Formats: sequence, C-alpha cells, structure tokens
Amino acid sequence: MVRVSRRLERILIGSNLITQEQLDIALESKKNKGLTRTIAELGFSSEKKIAAAIADYMKLKFVDLDNYEVDPSAVTLIDEEISRKYDLIPVAFNNERLVVAMVDPANIFAIDDLRLLTKREIDPIVATESDISAAINKFSRMDESVEEMAENVADDLESGQSSNKGDEDASEEAPVVKLVNLILVEAVRDRASDIFIEPQDRDVRIRYRIDGVLHEIMRSPKKIQAGLTSRIKIMSGMDIAERRVPQDGRFNLNHSGKEVDFRVATLPTIYGEDIVLRLLLKDSLQVDLNDMGFLPQPLKRFKASFTKPYGAILITGPTGSGKTTTLYGALSLLNKIEKNLITVEDPVEYRLAGVNQVQVNVRAKMTFGAALRSILRHDPDIVMIGEIRDQETALIAVESALTGHLVLSTLHTNDSASSLTRLIEMGIEPFLIASAVDCVVAQRLARRLCVECREPFAPSEQMLKDAGLEITGDIPTLYRAKGCNKCNNTGYHGRVGLYEVLVVSDKIEKLTVKRVTSDKIKETAIEEGMVTLRRDGLKKVLKGLTSLEEVLRVTA
Repeated sequence: MVRVSRRLERILIGSNLITQEQLDIALESKKNKGLTRTIAELGFSSEKKIAAAIADYMKLKFVDLDNYEVDPSAVTLIDEEISRKYDLIPVAFNNERLVVAMVDPANIFAIDDLRLLTKREIDPIVATESDISAAINKFSRMDESVEEMAENVADDLESGQSSNKGDEDASEEAPVVKLVNLILVEAVRDRASDIFIEPQDRDVRIRYRIDGVLHEIMRSPKKIQAGLTSRIKIMSGMDIAERRVPQDGRFNLNHSGKEVDFRVATLPTIYGEDIVLRLLLKDSLQVDLNDMGFLPQPLKRFKASFTKPYGAILITGPTGSGKTTTLYGALSLLNKIEKNLITVEDPVEYRLAGVNQVQVNVRAKMTFGAALRSILRHDPDIVMIGEIRDQETALIAVESALTGHLVLSTLHTNDSASSLTRLIEMGIEPFLIASAVDCVVAQRLARRLCVECREPFAPSEQMLKDAGLEITGDIPTLYRAKGCNKCNNTGYHGRVGLYEVLVVSDKIEKLTVKRVTSDKIKETAIEEGMVTLRRDGLKKVLKGLTSLEEVLRVTA
C-alpha cells in the first residue's frame, strides 16, 4: 500500500472532516489498511463523507460502486496487484479514455503508472476504499473461477475424460457451467443483443454487442475453449462431435422473471468454432410503432400502406437495423380475429399469439419458396416473409401482392429507392414490381442519448452545414454524449429508429417500369415529400434524442 499523497491529507484537514491530531493518530494506526478506512474505523468520520469531500474539492464525480455497473473489460486492463497497491479499480471506458475509481485521485504517481500500463488517458472518479476493495475481490474471484475451470478442463484432458463428451447431466457447480451462466446472465443485465465467443491464437475473446456497438468483456485461457464450446452446443441441441460445418440451435433462459431466447450459430474457423448468440427478449416484442422512433409524417405514410387489403410492403436495411421488430410492430396492429396471418421465417424469432408461423428448414427442403407455395393454398389475408433472398421468393411475393394478399417482407439494400432496382436485378419484371410494391421503409438504429447525463452545447455554423442542417434563425442547442453510472459511462442508453418511407406513387411506378436508376427514384420521392434517413436522424438530433455524431455514423 503506497503512502497517501500530501494533497489528500490537506483535503481532509481543509474540509473540516478531521483535525490534525486525528490525522496523525490515523496515520500511526493505519498499518496495512488505507487511511480513509482507518479514519472511519476510529470513528473520526465516515468513508462516504470523506470520499464525497474529496470529490467535491477536486471537482470529480463520486460514485457508489454498489450501484454502479462496472465494465469487466475495463477491470482486466490492469493486474489485481496494481489495483490493491494504489486502492483503485478501472470501471468503464469514456470513448478512448479509461474511467478509474480511486480513493486518492490526487495520487499523480498512480495515474501516471496507469497511463503507461494501459496506453490510455485516465479519467479519475472517487469511491470509498471499502467499495473499491470489495470490487477488486469480486472481480479477482471471477478470474479465479476462470482459472479454476481452466485447470479442471486441463485435468480432464490429461486423465482422458474429454471436455467434449457432452454429459448433459453435468453438475451445475462445474466451473465450465458457472462460466457459461455468468456470460449469459451478464449479457442480459447489460442489455446485450449478441454475444460473440471468438477463438483466437492464444486465448478466447468474449464480446457483447450493446446498443449496436461491440464491447470486449473478457479473455479466457485457450485451454477452456473446448469445454466452453461443448457446453453451449449441448444447451443449443447441436451435435458436439461435428466441428467441421456450421450449426444452428437455440435455448431459453429465465432470468429475474425475464424469458430470454438465445439463437445460437457456430462457424468453424482456423482457431476453432466461432459462436454467436443472439438474445431475443420476449417482453421486448410488446412494442408500439409510436414508441419506436417514427416521426408523425413517416408513420402516417407507413400506416396508410399496411392498412390496405393488398400490396407489398418492404422493410430494408443492414443486419441488426431492427427490420424484424418493425415487421412485428405492424403485424401486432394487423392481428385481428377476422384476418388469417401466416409468416415464413428463418428462424422464427418471436412467438405471436394468433399468427400461424412457419419455420424454414432447408434440410427438409422447406425453403421460403416451398413454404410460400404451400401457404397460399391456406387462403391467408396477410403474409409475412422473413426475407426475400432469391428470384423464386421475390416472384411469389410479388404475385401474391397482385392477387389480393397483403405481403410484408425485408430486403438488404442501403436505402428505400434501391429496393425497387434490387428486385429488377433479381429478375422480376419492372411492371410487376411497379404494380405490386406499395411502400418501402429503409431504417437504421442509432444509439439514444442517456437522459440522465446528456450534455447541451452550441454547435458551430460550419458543423451544422457539414451535417446538412440548414438553420435560418438562431443556432439551436444540441446534445452530446457525456457518460454516467446509469449508462455505464457510454453516454447512450437504448436505441432509436431512423426511418425513410418511400410510397410508390404513379410517378415512381412509371420510373420503375422505365428501369431508371435508384438515384432518380430517390430524387423523385424526395420531391413528393419523402424524409430521407439522414434528414430523419437530424430531426431527432434537434429533439435531443440522439447525437449528431451518432446520426452521421449510421447514415454515412
């Protein structure tokens, strides 16, 4: 334990928390304990009062680590020995900077050492010595659990008991089981949408996707890779003996009253099987289109299209942009007792009461095309196709829309206008597309600013001009990310949708038949009142829902 800084001693005296005599007694009595804890044990003051006074004096944030979401990937940047030596623990990232909870933020030697060790600039915050000690103990036990599992897996391999044996009745206390449970539960707590378990050359990297951005959570020893992979494959109902081809599976987890579906996919790589788990929260499906970020005008255009009795509505955007959620939001409004709704999905992500859902199964030759040909004989009013991937599916979807069915589906294109030209590239006749498609919605997901800590600022005229914001009057007040314990110091919490709704008008129909470029179609749609993705995002920036940087990132 290093000696406390003279500046800390001056702060304690200057804040009238203790007297010089009490400080001298504490310095003589502290031995292997920290000064602030010794002062508290002697009854001169409380740790929280001391920490709050230090934070106030140095104009830093004081945090209660009991109620603070510590980022495990930040903790692992320094050794436990360094944490105990300086009474500190890294707790989060602030862009490229490292947020560190410290008992003595005036200790410049500690901050300099951290800067050299982590190759990052340090943002100190203040916490009590007891809280920091408890956090260090907690995360060191987590590391010990990983090490224990690694040793047990190694022992099994040496004794000929392969970790790949697939014993489904393995004890819930087994280290590999505890580690997998830890990874899953932490992902749910952190609101992760995906878990990535990625074998590397010398270790296994584990990352979470939170609000659309990947965060490294931990690195595990290479020797636990086989046990980790086998456990997840067993839970997902996969063949643990097959490591040469990709596999898919799923399982459920109930955590704190939340029912979570995990959709699992494996992919053989040169270092082992890469595993991605998609988290599907069943309660997150109960969403109203009004709460998804639609502005009034685009929402009105969208609703006018899917409340028609026939026609095709396409949702387009990259993977992970919320297309399925938008489709389900529309289906929840269309799901009436007098309507026959059938979906074809790969896979079925959510179960919808009152909707007939069909799972694609390529091995059984149940493809999108085969399923569609069959379900049309079941007289559906509304058909939802998970994704239009090929000419056969596209043709059946278009023909269904022309024969009195309402068809909802997704495509992968960059914007709404490109969807019409994409269908032509698939081999669908332009006159069929023009007649069948009624509306195309392009969308993205932008991170939503944390309402607890978002920071107002006055942008420069050049910044607004570069972003495409044309301001005629006073410069508006915008908000940017700052970071607090509520949002794990990211400045963002949750996501908001950005939408571009293209209604296929008579003019756009004629352009489609003429096979004009998507740029010309987009230009015409804007003239007819379409709000582009960028423009929709900028309106949400002005409302304080997201930041300018985030909109530019997702609509670039």
